[in-house]
Amino acid sequence: MPALKEGDPAPDFTLALDDGTSFTLGEQRGRPVVLYFYPQDDTGGCTNENQEFSERKAAFENLGARLVGISPDTIESHTKFRRKYNLQVPLASDPDHVAIELFGLWQLKKLYGREFLGLIRTSFIIDAEGTVARIVRATRIVGHAEKMLDALTQHVAQRKSD
Repeated sequence: MPALKEGDPAPDFTLALDDGTSFTLGEQRGRPVVLYFYPQDDTGGCTNENQEFSERKAAFENLGARLVGISPDTIESHTKFRRKYNLQVPLASDPDHVAIELFGLWQLKKLYGREFLGLIRTSFIIDAEGTVARIVRATRIVGHAEKMLDALTQHVAQRKSD
């Protein structure tokens, strides 16, 4: 699938959440959604990222947004991860890479000269109409949640002024 661009319709998907419910992107119309894709539960960077998003969950909600973390991990892994770190954000399980591939994030990566397929850590703001409003690659994990909150604040302010 070609890479998504800002302004493209967001691809619809349904994934299981760690609280026993499911999340369908298309059912979120009418409010913005912030999706953050991360590689693996209970690893250093992913733990930091999820903690930062959890600390800011109320701020995202105050802007009217639904916040969801997505990784290829299982529901069981998500449940343990969330409980261990008291994470506040619902975590969606995508072991078959349904959403990950729809959003173009399963790509060739390089680490220490080794090449492998993996998830490219990226976050998206999907606007109330279901369009990709912002795409932000997480080049630095620390501060990424704040960067997304700033982007959402700008998006909401822009929408109000339109």
